[in-house]
Amino acid sequence: MAIKLLLLLVFFGVMVAVGLYCRKQAADVSGFVLGGRSVGPWLTAFAYGTSYFSAVVFVGYAGQFGWKYGIAATWAGIGNALLGSLLAWVVLGRRTRIMTQHLDSSTMPEFFGRRFGSRSLKLAASVITFLFLIPYTASLYNGLSRLFGMAFHIDYSICVIVMAVLTGVYVIAGGYMATAINDFIQGIIMIVGICAVIGAVLGSQGGFLAALESLAQVSDPSVSQVPGVFASFFGPDPLNLLGVVLLTSLGTWGLPQMVQKFYAIRSEHAIETGTVISTLFAAIVAGGCYFLGGFGRLYGGAVDVAAEGYDAIIPTMLSGLSDLLIGIVVILVLSASMSTLSSLVLTSSSTLTLDFLKEHFFRDMPEKRQLLLMRCLIVVFIAISVVIALVQYRSNVTFIAQLMGVSWGALAGAFLAPFLYGLYWKRTTKAACWCSFLFSTVVMLANIFFGSSFPALLQSPINAGAFCMVAGLVLVPLVSLVTPRPDQALVDGAFACYDRRVLVPQREALGETEKP
Repeated sequence: MAIKLLLLLVFFGVMVAVGLYCRKQAADVSGFVLGGRSVGPWLTAFAYGTSYFSAVVFVGYAGQFGWKYGIAATWAGIGNALLGSLLAWVVLGRRTRIMTQHLDSSTMPEFFGRRFGSRSLKLAASVITFLFLIPYTASLYNGLSRLFGMAFHIDYSICVIVMAVLTGVYVIAGGYMATAINDFIQGIIMIVGICAVIGAVLGSQGGFLAALESLAQVSDPSVSQVPGVFASFFGPDPLNLLGVVLLTSLGTWGLPQMVQKFYAIRSEHAIETGTVISTLFAAIVAGGCYFLGGFGRLYGGAVDVAAEGYDAIIPTMLSGLSDLLIGIVVILVLSASMSTLSSLVLTSSSTLTLDFLKEHFFRDMPEKRQLLLMRCLIVVFIAISVVIALVQYRSNVTFIAQLMGVSWGALAGAFLAPFLYGLYWKRTTKAACWCSFLFSTVVMLANIFFGSSFPALLQSPINAGAFCMVAGLVLVPLVSLVTPRPDQALVDGAFACYDRRVLVPQREALGETEKP
């Protein structure tokens, strides 16, 4: 217990110290929200990765999908690395950085408002962002509580409140830069922790080959009649597994707290470096989490999934580890959760302040008052999410993965296609954006209240969210082609940033007078 408490105290002390250290860089709106658009590749890549992976992935998704699909759940981690990180940085990184600076937009709703010349679109995007980030935030606390309960036997309410207060302190003090530096520290902890945990868990089962052989002996007639299916390449249900890969990988392209990392990166070279770092980080952390969860069936005799839920699987797998390793695991999941929470509350408070209150009620609000309001809203947002997390836990409404599925499905389904086409295609219309917004929010809200009436494949929030994202990629171009063209001057003004001539070093391009 002393070892675990010491690790926690050191961790909390470093996080708060970083927040206080970064106060000077959070003295204006740009510094508080985007770090002055001068954040380097390592900090940005780790901020992206740690915002991506949290207790939701480590406890909720790894446990649930490892149980359902066996070792094939590792495909979700591979998809996160290739689609959610590598391709996202390649496709979105550079264009997002250039156009958002050109349009002087600090948030995703502000981008929609200026790219499509619509205050109502900006308002709708800010409401959707604020509304659907709350269930995601609540799911972070739930996953963390399972491990704290196992390691310290501390009441869930205390875990939630301590985590919320400490995250709030360093975000309010240091803004985006404090979040980015802490994300870097937390990311290193996550990499070391996941490698240590995988080694320890497999070691307790006799090594990788022995564990895989034991997994091949596990059978569940209610899932599949095929012998050894949980140790197979694609698992017992490849179609639903594909939905998980799409939602958890492609979904990052439309999440405000993820895309906003591209707004803040420093330069073209930083984007290239960040792409490599982010991909490797995702491969280790996400791949490791799902790989570990794939062996959950080996602990079927120690956990009652029907009674305790999927969220109990990973804590059960870890409960037999040494005190030092359990302490490392707690810090690992705490790091993942606090980094994601800080990103969510910063995104929500900046969106509500800049895109809703300032735009519609206090247009001449001074910059200092904007900063004060954002800091106050961080407190409000954290308080709301804490209350929801406590109510959800006491009433046992749903699993972690389902909460995250609703949030990711609605946000990514609404924003992914309009944002992507808005960066690349001049013909994208405001009506197409509205269509994507309404379609995804209506489908995901209906899935919450009337999910049993959906087709069998779409009753899961995970699959419904993946469906919304894919549907948006089809709906936006179709609606754009049948609705009036956008104002040409508005479009040309937005895309002018890509045509501006800039000087580059000779090593990057030949001069006009050079002969081949």
